[in-house]
Amino acid sequence: VQLVESGGGSVQPGGSLRLSCVATGAIKDINNMEWYRQAPGKRRELVASISSTLNTKYSDSVKGRFTISRDNAKNSTVLQMNSLKPEDTAVYYCNADVVTLAFTRYDFWGQGTQVTVSS
Repeated sequence: VQLVESGGGSVQPGGSLRLSCVATGAIKDINNMEWYRQAPGKRRELVASISSTLNTKYSDSVKGRFTISRDNAKNSTVLQMNSLKPEDTAVYYCNADVVTLAFTRYDFWGQGTQVTVSS
């Protein structure tokens, strides 16, 4: 199983970016799909999560600005980030709780994508 992320880049404060993540491989089911971020010198933190039934949760720091969505048929998730702030600058990682075709369950991570918010 692989998670491939796309999107990210550099944007001015107040701007928007869209991150995408697609899971491929021997997948039977995916439970939660999540986005984490890690800024230099800081711990990785959970930003947003979405369950297989499309229930969503957000960290307080991004609530009202970020939106997580999911396409179960495509094993994919999108993080729409609006009203970006300099403190949103970090490497963003996709995570998926996957049940494989062998009926084993693992956490998989994407490779990370850089988001930089600066004027």
